[in-house]
Amino acid sequence: MNGTLRQILLMTDGHSNYGEDPVAIARLAQEYDVTVNVIGITDENRENEKGLQEVEAIALAGGGVSEIVFARQLAKTVQMVTRKAMTQTLHGVVNQELKQILGQNDEMEDLPPEKRGQVMEVVDDLGEKVLLEVLVLIDTSASMTNKLPMVQEALLDLSISLNSRSGDTKFSLYSFPGKRKPIERLLDWTPKLQSLTATFTKLSTAGMTPTGPALQAALQVFEERRGKRRLEDDENEQRQGRFGF
Repeated sequence: MNGTLRQILLMTDGHSNYGEDPVAIARLAQEYDVTVNVIGITDENRENEKGLQEVEAIALAGGGVSEIVFARQLAKTVQMVTRKAMTQTLHGVVNQELKQILGQNDEMEDLPPEKRGQVMEVVDDLGEKVLLEVLVLIDTSASMTNKLPMVQEALLDLSISLNSRSGDTKFSLYSFPGKRKPIERLLDWTPKLQSLTATFTKLSTAGMTPTGPALQAALQVFEERRGKRRLEDDENEQRQGRFGF
């Protein structure tokens, strides 16, 4: 594996009502090795059945994890979803490796208990050491107004939790809909989300819920980041060749 896990963490309280189908975009993201996790935030006094069904469908298509949660329970859920998705993704990578070793019809569940336990130790170890990049995508449509303080608290807790890993964690934060683009960048890639407080005071909630275009733009952020990294690697190789390092 390439040593990096990439996740989009979508936090929304309603079904999309503008633009491309978010389920199709999530499926495309998985093809680009970006996992899409979705947290559906609901009020105690309101059921949004169509929106909650979409939450599950997006995560399933994106190879990720979905949870429906009351706003007041958000903090623990965000941590659980992110870590569960890491393990699930690593599990899939290990299974692919096992198929190459054991044959196409064998998976981890086919191993004897002792061997399976050893493989799970490897998965846990990778989960601690692998580079994790999480793009947090927050729905700021009008119905999210009262939920944003709890979103902020949950993300600060997530930052503290994931930075206890031995591997590096990088976060970026985007909201949707943006003023002129599908998404608005609130925070560029950083290992810590402590600077969120100033960011959240600037957030205003309004408008529609273009979840599909937002996911597509988030995927583009990852692709541009990969392209930039490849360019830097090529420049370093050329520099080393030039100076004989």
